[in-house]
Amino acid sequence: MTVSERAEAWRRRGSTFRWAPRDGSAPETNVFHVESGPADGPVLLLVHGFPTSSIDWFEVADLLGDDVRVGLLDFPGYGFSDKPRGWGYSLARDAELLDYYAREVLGASRVTLVAHDRGSSVALALVLGDPAPSGDASLVVEHLVLTNGNIFLPLSQLTDFQRLVLDPATAPEVLDVVTPELLAAGMGTTTFSPPRPADHPDVAALAVAFAHDDGVGVLHETIQYLVERAEHERDWLERLATREVATTLIWGLLDTVSPPRVAAAVWNEFLAEKPGRNRLYLVPGANHYLQVDRPSALVAAVRHALAGSADAMVGPIASGPDAPVLVDASRTRLPAATEVLGRASLRRGPGAAPRLGTEPGGR
Repeated sequence: MTVSERAEAWRRRGSTFRWAPRDGSAPETNVFHVESGPADGPVLLLVHGFPTSSIDWFEVADLLGDDVRVGLLDFPGYGFSDKPRGWGYSLARDAELLDYYAREVLGASRVTLVAHDRGSSVALALVLGDPAPSGDASLVVEHLVLTNGNIFLPLSQLTDFQRLVLDPATAPEVLDVVTPELLAAGMGTTTFSPPRPADHPDVAALAVAFAHDDGVGVLHETIQYLVERAEHERDWLERLATREVATTLIWGLLDTVSPPRVAAAVWNEFLAEKPGRNRLYLVPGANHYLQVDRPSALVAAVRHALAGSADAMVGPIASGPDAPVLVDASRTRLPAATEVLGRASLRRGPGAAPRLGTEPGGR
C-alpha cells in the first residue's frame, strides 16, 4: 500500500457527513469534506474532477484561504468518500449534493464555484438545473469559474484508458489489472507538467485516494458522466450563454486531454458575448491539473477574475514567464471589421494614407 504524508494530512483536515438524494433513489453515503479560511468569509467551493478528488486542491485551498471560506468535498465514488457499487453516480446527483453541501453544511446562500474537469460539468448542472425544492431558498452562484475539462466533447482528446473504461465490453478486463498505484503513475506521466514519478508526493497522494474503499472498482460507473455530458453539453452551453452569472474560463496551456481548443471554442461560440462579466485566461506551463502544476498562477487568475476590473488589459496579469494571461473579456457585441478599420482611419485623421504593414521602401 502506498504511504503518503500528503494524503494522510488531507484526511486529518477533513470530516464526513451523511447524504442521500432527496428522491430516495439511492442509500445514504458518507461524504468527505474539508474547510479552510474564516467562517464569516465569502464562500468559495473548489469542485474536483474525474477520477481524482478534493486533494487536487491541496495547495490552492490554503492560498485562497486568507479572506475567503473555502469548501471542498469528495463526491461519492471519489477520494475519501464512500464508493458503493451500483449507487447510480451522475452529474445531476452530484449537482444536488453540491447544492446541499453549500446550503445545509456550510450554511451559505451565495457562493463562487471554481471547478475542474468533471467538476465543471457538475457546476454547469448546478447553475442551470432545477430550482431548489419547494420551501428552500435557491443557492445563488455569484461567479462560475471553469478550468480544464471536456465541456465540449467534439474537441476533446480522450485517452485510450478513458475509452476502454467507458465501454462495458472492455472495462472489466482493463480494471482487473489496474491498481491504484498504476492509475496514479499513469496520470503522473501524462497529465502533469513536468511529469511526476510514482514516488512524487502529488502522485503518491492520488494512489492513496484511489485505494480508499476500492475506487478503481467503480471507475466504469463514475466515468459514465461522459455519456451524460454528451447528452446535455450543447443545451447547457446555449443556456449558459443567456445567463447573467459571471463566467470565467482558466485553462492550462499544455493540456492534451482537454486541449485549449476546447476553451477557445466555448469562449468564441457561447461566452464572448454573453451577459455578465466574463473572461478567458490561459496558464502557461500548466497541464490538465493546472491547480497542481501552477497553484499560485491559478489563484492569481481567480482573484484577478473575481476583482473584475472593467479596464483590465489583455495580456499577462503579472510578471514572470508562467504568469496567467488574460486572453479576452466579453463585450455586448463584437465589432465588425469595417468598424475597426473605421476607427483606425479616424485616429490617422482625414486624408491620411492607410498604413498596412511597412511603409513603401521601409524595412
